[in-house]
Amino acid sequence: MPDTTSEKNVWLVTGAGRGMGVDIAQAALAAGHAVVATGRNPERVAAAVGAHDDLLTVALDITDPAGAQAAVDAALDRFGRIDVLVNNAGNFIAGFFEEISPENLRAQVETNLFGPLTVTRAVLPVMRAQRSGVVVTMSSSAGLIGQEFTSAYAASKFALEGWMESLAPEVAPFGISTMVVEPGFFRTDLLTPESTSYAEPSIEDYAERTRQTVAAWNGMNGLQGGDPAKLAAALVQLAGQEEPPVRWVAGADAVAGVEQKAKDLLAQLDAHREISSNLAHDDA
Repeated sequence: MPDTTSEKNVWLVTGAGRGMGVDIAQAALAAGHAVVATGRNPERVAAAVGAHDDLLTVALDITDPAGAQAAVDAALDRFGRIDVLVNNAGNFIAGFFEEISPENLRAQVETNLFGPLTVTRAVLPVMRAQRSGVVVTMSSSAGLIGQEFTSAYAASKFALEGWMESLAPEVAPFGISTMVVEPGFFRTDLLTPESTSYAEPSIEDYAERTRQTVAAWNGMNGLQGGDPAKLAAALVQLAGQEEPPVRWVAGADAVAGVEQKAKDLLAQLDAHREISSNLAHDDA
């Protein structure tokens, strides 16, 4: 792809009405790029990002294929191309697996997995025709590390990671790069009622742990260590490299967590290496 650190490129950012999406849109504009900022409420997006000559705001529900295509068409009508797609929109349904309803679990996957798939499906033909582009997808450290109370969210993000990892070699021959971003805890609105919903308590065995977890997260809200503006600026820089990173772990807490996960995986592999390595047919 072209070196976006020196060229003006067109960014399409989903979920740009609040949270990290606002910071990413603003960082791309500050770097001299044009931005198509999308959200369910385009007026809210425009107010959040701020007026700019190179900003286009478009209504988009990421789970709606027709809406995704309309957003892409609007971007092309205004700017003629799409160089960077940022799949940022998402939400968080928290709770213990047994207490998360099947409907809510499906809704979590619909938004966090099928939403990015839907938007990317609409954008890829444009990038293939250009023979250039970058698909950036916001995952989470929860896309690599599972923990209690996040089973639905982690399931959606683990799936997102598998899709992106597989997509990378599929689109590389067309000059398209992919980049997964795995933030730790950043001071966004992820833990606010607008972004997070909790399973309805229904099982006494989980009641005390639920109370403790929700209290801890509410206490953390607004005090997270990561600065989303710094993440956004770094993302714009990395996405603009000749070869963007396939995976970017963002935040010191995420780095520590992923390092430990890598050690745990190797330890689990080594624990049964002899049994695992001797499963071939005897005539092999």
